[in-house]
Amino acid sequence: MKNHRLRGLSCLSGIPPQAGKLKITQMIFLFSVFCFLASLIGCEAFVRKFTRKSKKTEIKELPVLVPQEYLLADIPIEKRYRQYFLFWKTWQDELIAALNPTASHKRRKDCIKQAISNLEEVRPFLFEEKQKELDFYFKKLYSLEKKIKQDIYGRKLAIHKNRAESLKRNILRDFSYPNVKNHLR
Repeated sequence: MKNHRLRGLSCLSGIPPQAGKLKITQMIFLFSVFCFLASLIGCEAFVRKFTRKSKKTEIKELPVLVPQEYLLADIPIEKRYRQYFLFWKTWQDELIAALNPTASHKRRKDCIKQAISNLEEVRPFLFEEKQKELDFYFKKLYSLEKKIKQDIYGRKLAIHKNRAESLKRNILRDFSYPNVKNHLR
Protein backbone atom coordinates (compact mmCIF):
# COMPACT_ATOMS: atom_id res chain seq x y z
CA MET A 1 0.00 0.00 0.00
CA LYS A 2 2.85 2.33 0.76
CA ASN A 3 4.43 1.68 -2.66
CA HIS A 4 1.11 2.48 -4.27
CA ARG A 5 1.02 5.87 -2.57
CA LEU A 6 4.57 6.65 -3.68
CA ARG A 7 3.76 5.69 -7.26
CA GLY A 8 0.74 7.90 -7.16
CA LEU A 9 2.83 10.84 -5.96
CA SER A 10 5.49 10.37 -8.61
CA CYS A 11 2.80 10.19 -11.25
CA LEU A 12 1.30 13.41 -10.01
CA SER A 13 4.62 15.22 -10.28
CA GLY A 14 4.90 14.26 -13.93
CA ILE A 15 8.00 12.07 -13.48
CA PRO A 16 7.58 8.40 -14.31
CA PRO A 17 8.58 6.09 -11.38
CA GLN A 18 11.62 4.59 -13.15
CA ALA A 19 12.89 7.97 -14.28
CA GLY A 20 13.12 9.12 -10.62
CA LYS A 21 15.33 6.15 -9.72
CA LEU A 22 17.46 6.77 -12.77
CA LYS A 23 17.90 10.42 -11.91
CA ILE A 24 18.95 9.61 -8.30
CA THR A 25 21.56 7.08 -9.45
CA GLN A 26 22.89 9.57 -12.00
CA MET A 27 23.28 12.22 -9.27
CA ILE A 28 25.09 9.80 -6.96
CA PHE A 29 27.37 8.75 -9.82
CA LEU A 30 28.15 12.38 -10.74
CA PHE A 31 28.82 13.28 -7.09
CA SER A 32 31.22 10.36 -6.61
CA VAL A 33 33.04 11.25 -9.89
CA PHE A 34 33.34 14.86 -8.73
CA CYS A 35 34.79 13.79 -5.33
CA PHE A 36 37.25 11.47 -7.06
CA LEU A 37 38.42 14.24 -9.41
CA ALA A 38 38.71 16.72 -6.54
CA SER A 39 40.86 14.28 -4.57
CA LEU A 40 43.10 13.67 -7.62
CA ILE A 41 43.56 17.34 -8.39
CA GLY A 42 43.77 18.39 -4.75
CA CYS A 43 43.17 21.73 -3.18
CA GLU A 44 46.18 23.97 -3.68
CA ALA A 45 45.59 26.02 -0.51
CA PHE A 46 45.24 22.83 1.52
CA VAL A 47 48.43 21.37 0.05
CA ARG A 48 50.31 24.64 0.55
CA LYS A 49 49.21 24.74 4.16
CA PHE A 50 50.78 21.39 5.02
CA THR A 51 53.96 21.43 2.95
CA ARG A 52 57.26 22.04 4.72
CA LYS A 53 58.72 25.45 4.03
CA SER A 54 62.38 25.66 3.17
CA LYS A 55 64.64 27.26 5.74
CA LYS A 56 66.16 30.52 4.70
CA THR A 57 69.77 30.98 5.58
CA GLU A 58 70.13 34.61 6.47
CA ILE A 59 73.34 35.59 8.13
CA LYS A 60 72.75 38.11 10.86
CA GLU A 61 75.54 40.02 12.48
CA LEU A 62 75.68 39.45 16.19
CA PRO A 63 76.41 42.47 18.34
CA VAL A 64 79.72 42.41 20.14
CA LEU A 65 79.24 43.02 23.82
CA VAL A 66 82.20 44.28 25.76
CA PRO A 67 81.87 43.93 29.52
CA GLN A 68 82.48 47.10 31.39
CA GLU A 69 84.02 46.95 34.82
CA TYR A 70 82.92 49.34 37.49
CA LEU A 71 85.45 49.97 40.20
CA LEU A 72 84.38 50.63 43.75
CA ALA A 73 86.54 53.74 43.71
CA ASP A 74 84.26 55.18 41.01
CA ILE A 75 81.22 55.01 43.30
CA PRO A 76 81.06 57.79 45.90
CA ILE A 77 81.37 56.76 49.55
CA GLU A 78 77.95 58.22 50.40
CA LYS A 79 76.26 56.05 47.80
CA ARG A 80 78.11 52.91 48.90
CA TYR A 81 77.26 53.63 52.54
CA ARG A 82 73.58 54.05 51.71
CA GLN A 83 73.63 50.88 49.60
CA TYR A 84 75.17 48.65 52.26
CA PHE A 85 73.04 50.23 54.96
CA LEU A 86 69.93 49.48 52.89
CA PHE A 87 71.14 45.89 52.44
CA TRP A 88 71.59 45.58 56.21
CA LYS A 89 68.12 47.01 56.83
CA THR A 90 66.55 44.58 54.35
CA TRP A 91 68.28 41.57 55.89
CA GLN A 92 67.33 42.75 59.38
CA ASP A 93 63.70 42.94 58.24
CA GLU A 94 64.04 39.43 56.78
CA LEU A 95 65.43 38.24 60.12
CA ILE A 96 62.51 39.75 62.00
CA ALA A 97 60.10 38.08 59.57
CA ALA A 98 61.98 34.76 59.92
CA LEU A 99 61.67 34.81 63.69
CA ASN A 100 58.25 33.20 63.60
CA PRO A 101 57.42 29.53 64.23
CA THR A 102 56.81 28.69 60.57
CA ALA A 103 60.25 29.75 59.30
CA SER A 104 63.14 27.32 59.27
CA HIS A 105 66.16 27.48 61.56
CA LYS A 106 68.47 27.62 58.55
CA ARG A 107 66.69 30.73 57.24
CA ARG A 108 67.08 32.47 60.59
CA LYS A 109 70.81 31.71 60.65
CA ASP A 110 71.27 32.95 57.08
CA CYS A 111 69.37 36.17 57.74
CA ILE A 112 71.40 37.11 60.82
CA LYS A 113 74.61 36.20 59.03
CA GLN A 114 73.77 38.41 56.03
CA ALA A 115 72.64 41.28 58.26
CA ILE A 116 75.95 41.20 60.13
CA SER A 117 78.05 40.96 56.96
CA ASN A 118 76.29 43.95 55.35
CA LEU A 119 76.67 46.01 58.50
CA GLU A 120 80.37 45.10 58.52
CA GLU A 121 80.63 46.58 55.01
CA VAL A 122 79.42 49.91 56.43
CA ARG A 123 82.09 50.05 59.12
CA PRO A 124 85.12 51.12 56.97
CA PHE A 125 83.28 54.21 55.73
CA LEU A 126 83.00 55.68 59.24
CA PHE A 127 85.49 57.57 61.37
CA GLU A 128 86.95 55.74 64.37
CA GLU A 129 84.60 57.25 66.95
CA LYS A 130 81.55 56.03 65.00
CA GLN A 131 83.20 52.67 64.39
CA LYS A 132 83.50 52.19 68.15
CA GLU A 133 79.81 52.98 68.56
CA LEU A 134 79.02 50.47 65.82
CA ASP A 135 81.21 47.84 67.51
CA PHE A 136 78.83 47.97 70.49
CA TYR A 137 75.97 46.93 68.19
CA PHE A 138 78.15 44.26 66.59
CA LYS A 139 78.61 42.65 70.01
CA LYS A 140 74.84 42.58 70.46
CA LEU A 141 74.32 41.17 66.95
CA TYR A 142 76.95 38.45 67.52
CA SER A 143 75.30 37.60 70.83
CA LEU A 144 71.90 37.39 69.09
CA GLU A 145 73.40 35.22 66.35
CA LYS A 146 74.85 32.82 68.92
CA LYS A 147 71.52 32.55 70.75
CA ILE A 148 69.59 31.98 67.50
CA LYS A 149 72.02 29.21 66.50
CA GLN A 150 71.62 27.55 69.89
CA ASP A 151 67.81 27.76 69.80
CA ILE A 152 67.29 24.97 67.26
CA TYR A 153 63.70 24.23 68.26
CA GLY A 154 62.60 27.88 68.33
CA ARG A 155 61.51 28.05 71.95
CA LYS A 156 62.66 31.66 72.45
CA LEU A 157 61.60 33.16 69.14
CA ALA A 158 59.61 35.99 70.75
CA ILE A 159 62.65 37.08 72.78
CA HIS A 160 64.92 36.94 69.74
CA LYS A 161 62.39 38.90 67.67
CA ASN A 162 62.17 41.65 70.31
CA ARG A 163 65.97 41.93 70.45
CA ALA A 164 66.23 42.07 66.65
CA GLU A 165 63.59 44.80 66.46
CA SER A 166 65.28 46.76 69.24
CA LEU A 167 68.67 46.49 67.50
CA LYS A 168 67.12 47.63 64.24
CA ARG A 169 65.53 50.69 65.85
CA ASN A 170 68.75 51.67 67.63
CA ILE A 171 70.99 51.21 64.61
CA LEU A 172 68.58 53.14 62.40
CA ARG A 173 68.49 55.92 64.97
CA ASP A 174 72.28 56.18 65.32
CA PHE A 175 73.57 55.21 61.86
CA SER A 176 71.06 56.36 59.28
CA TYR A 177 72.66 58.51 56.59
CA PRO A 178 71.44 61.93 57.79
CA ASN A 179 72.95 61.23 61.24
CA VAL A 180 76.24 59.91 59.85
CA LYS A 181 76.90 62.05 56.78
CA ASN A 182 79.35 64.27 58.71
CA HIS A 183 81.20 61.21 60.05
CA LEU A 184 82.02 59.56 56.70
CA ARG A 185 85.56 59.38 55.38
